[in-house]
Amino acid sequence: MNEAFRDLADEYWEWQLETSPLNALMLGDHRYADRFDEFSREAEDRDIAALRQFAARAEAIEPEELSGEERISRRVLMFEVSTNVATTETRQAELAVNHVVGFQAMLPVIPPQLPIETAEHAEQLVEMYHGMARGLGEMGDRLRQGVANGRTPPRYAVGETIKQLDGLAAVPLDQNPLLATRVPAEFDEAATAAWKERLAGVVETAIRPALGRYRDVLEHEVMPVARPEERSGVGWLPDGEELYARSIHLHTSLPIDATEIHEIGLQAMERLADEYRVLGSRVLGTQDLGDIFSRLRDDPDLHFGSGPDVVAASEAAMAKAKAAMGDWFGRLPQADCVVAETPSGPVAFYMPPALDGSRPGTFFVNTAEPSEWGRFQIEAMAYHEGIPGHHLQLAIAQELDDLPEFRKHARITAFAEGWGLYTERLADEMGLYTGDLERMGMLALDSMRAGRLVVDTGIHALGWSRQQAIEYMARNSPMSLGTIEDEIDRYIGMPGQALAYMIGRLEIQRIRGDAEERLGDAFDIKGFHDAVLTHGLLPLEVLADVVDSWAADRATP
Repeated sequence: MNEAFRDLADEYWEWQLETSPLNALMLGDHRYADRFDEFSREAEDRDIAALRQFAARAEAIEPEELSGEERISRRVLMFEVSTNVATTETRQAELAVNHVVGFQAMLPVIPPQLPIETAEHAEQLVEMYHGMARGLGEMGDRLRQGVANGRTPPRYAVGETIKQLDGLAAVPLDQNPLLATRVPAEFDEAATAAWKERLAGVVETAIRPALGRYRDVLEHEVMPVARPEERSGVGWLPDGEELYARSIHLHTSLPIDATEIHEIGLQAMERLADEYRVLGSRVLGTQDLGDIFSRLRDDPDLHFGSGPDVVAASEAAMAKAKAAMGDWFGRLPQADCVVAETPSGPVAFYMPPALDGSRPGTFFVNTAEPSEWGRFQIEAMAYHEGIPGHHLQLAIAQELDDLPEFRKHARITAFAEGWGLYTERLADEMGLYTGDLERMGMLALDSMRAGRLVVDTGIHALGWSRQQAIEYMARNSPMSLGTIEDEIDRYIGMPGQALAYMIGRLEIQRIRGDAEERLGDAFDIKGFHDAVLTHGLLPLEVLADVVDSWAADRATP
């Protein structure tokens, strides 16, 4: 291994862990677990300077001096640092208010996942909670800076976040989600009670007041100048066009602009309409899109009635996928994947296993409103978030022994979400869907992802209002109005992120199609999937080169 690049890769990964103690802890690394992430402008400036140094060092290493895998690592590192510098420079912390995936929305999810295994870990958590209070103050300061710079979040997001903070304040202290942590096995009843009392003390005297001050910033300083719903997109900001262009590159990893993405989305929606008509005729006895969407959206028999039913259906889908995955993948993860219920956050999401084995991969389903879940869509969602989707992708990446650590945990949205969406269609090839109704669920989730290309670019580049985006999705998908509103608010708060899913899938499908055409009968689906998954997450242009190299090797006599 090239010594200069090895040192660079190691230092880059160590920097990531040190600057995000919460992420390090979630991975099972306790070295920084007495700290909490920093959100100040000063910390952000330090991050930018560090990333630029990493980029310069990578640029100075000649590719010819590296092995093939090291050249891939250099390209991944350069993509990560360059795009992170570019987006960090847009200072999005100045308008970071998000009631769908913001800190206050995810608060009930995180504490139970923290790997608190020993008395030392328990002591560290007390200190981390003090740091959390400091971090909340920094978040409020950043919003003040945004107000001073004429860069504010949408009014609707501010109002909904205030409601969430009020809800948290009303929860009795003994039921506070921050106290719902694991307890070290070595603690007896007395030690547990004493530790929980100390945690509760920090929550009561530090975190709750910090949440209250943050709420007051939102209500009294941000809300009066927040953007109205008709100007929800970042395109209305002074630097919005550049901010969105950088976000597009970060989340798609491709040289593509908003206009092109918008058109791709419109075309994808047209193709889906034809598929709906075919399945709608067989399942619902109609080819009328309006009737199909109405039935899927409103028929109570097609929706769940309780959270446990949603979880049970998710577990049944995962069991089918686990039984079949060996026929489609050569490399399988050692870590298990489980399903867990959550009352907040996105409708569904995945959390990778801890590196120390203390926590399996977890597919979370939000069951706050069980009736929002269609019985027809749960299988596709389980395959996306769990197996063969994110769990195979991310658990396998973490278990690769021959890659630098930063490669095992790379955050490349287009690959991550493109793979998840690719596996929804792959599940049909694998014979996992129970029937045509469940295949309509696959189409329903496709409608969401294709629609994202239209509405995300509409909101942030074409000046669409929040309501205009909601109405587009309601006309063109079977999603419930509540789900649509949550989705649109998520896109508003995370510019460009929603583009990664369909853009990533289309590119993975293109790459596979090229390999199939090149290899003909020699194409091996297990080999293709292993080529895709055994290099960690990659920018899509790098993925294309990796698969091309794999195909070339197989084609060689």
